[in-house]
Amino acid sequence: MPAQSEQSGQNGSKNLESVISALKPETAAVLDRALSGEDITVEEAVVLFETEGKEYNALVMTADELRRRTVGDIVTYVVNRNINFTNVCIKRCGFCAFSRDFRQEEGYLLPVEEIIRRAKEAWDYGATEVCVQAGLPPKMEGDLYIRLCEAIKKELPDMHIHGFSPEEVLYGSIRSDITIRAYLTELKAAGVGSLPGTSAEVLDQELRDKISPGRITVDQWTEVITTAHGLGIPTTSTVMFGYLETPTQLAKHIDLIRGIQQQTGGITEFVPLSFVHTEAPMFMQELVNDVRPGPSGIEVIKMHAIARIMLNNWIPNIQASWVKEGPRMSQLLLTAGVNDLGGTLINESISTAAGAQHGQLMRPSEFRQMIRQAGRIPAERYTTYKTRRVFSDTDQELDPLDLVGDNVEEVFGSYNRLVKLDTYRFEHPNKKPSAKV
Repeated sequence: MPAQSEQSGQNGSKNLESVISALKPETAAVLDRALSGEDITVEEAVVLFETEGKEYNALVMTADELRRRTVGDIVTYVVNRNINFTNVCIKRCGFCAFSRDFRQEEGYLLPVEEIIRRAKEAWDYGATEVCVQAGLPPKMEGDLYIRLCEAIKKELPDMHIHGFSPEEVLYGSIRSDITIRAYLTELKAAGVGSLPGTSAEVLDQELRDKISPGRITVDQWTEVITTAHGLGIPTTSTVMFGYLETPTQLAKHIDLIRGIQQQTGGITEFVPLSFVHTEAPMFMQELVNDVRPGPSGIEVIKMHAIARIMLNNWIPNIQASWVKEGPRMSQLLLTAGVNDLGGTLINESISTAAGAQHGQLMRPSEFRQMIRQAGRIPAERYTTYKTRRVFSDTDQELDPLDLVGDNVEEVFGSYNRLVKLDTYRFEHPNKKPSAKV
């Protein structure tokens, strides 16, 4: 660390100590423990979720200080593309506005050649990762995900496949009639590089049974994630918040994630995801009582800050989802423990379908501008957080994605257009054979 930056950090620590000394004793004790390098408990995290006023301000300052000590001033992003190859799903999760029943007219299934075309296009635009996730189509051939990986890797051997949520892995193993471990072994051999730790929502079974009955259970989610780690497949981790959960449930969720990481060391990042209520069935159709329309701004900041404080010793990377929060809030979260802004995405569909209004593409130059404006250093990373390149203040080089015009849908298409096309209309296997992939 340069001498000036080190001196600034020391001054910041002294100022924070002064701030904490003036807080309520209970809050001060928790923040002091965190700053001393200890793991705070679930009960202590609940205290932080309930902070207001100067206690809240000190919480944010503490998260920022821990971030500075652990990862410094570099903020990362990855150039990637989402490929959500079908929106047809047998599950009926109350928070999901992306999925369609197979009987609905807007159901689609991309054939392998279109998936490969999208992956190649992403590579040509500088992407190092494709994120492959989708719905769970009825009567799916069990080796579908394995064949998809093989097809992508055959054409693009150096492209990282960040693919298949724990829910999808479980479904693939069931449809293949093999164990989760055996299925993950085949996925790894086929070329999957990492799993997204989605389908987590809040890992509290009682809450899950309310908002998404029939969804992957807490125990099953944990089995998929820990088995993947045991096989050398890293994963991310997430939480969805702002609907029906309590501070205690959130704190226990983060504690469970922390426990997995202590056991396996296989988690690369933690990503809080705000509930987008606009098109969510459980909110719009009042399928679940007392559902809130997403978190407040203060709750978003608290969630990221507390995630940093609870996970700092074990998971160094806390990500802000620009798709959920927008660029302004994501930039603000860089002062609350966040050190990563996620990916360019190119074809964001799931949050867009739910009503998120922040677009489907973030250009690399936009990431760099956000980061510099926050007084931090931009860097492009690979999926597993190995640095690809760090940018200086004077570096104005444009990436291929920076040259894409304002009409992104004309270049890459969009979810709203895709669901209207007859070209990729889903046909139930009982009606006629689906496209082989």
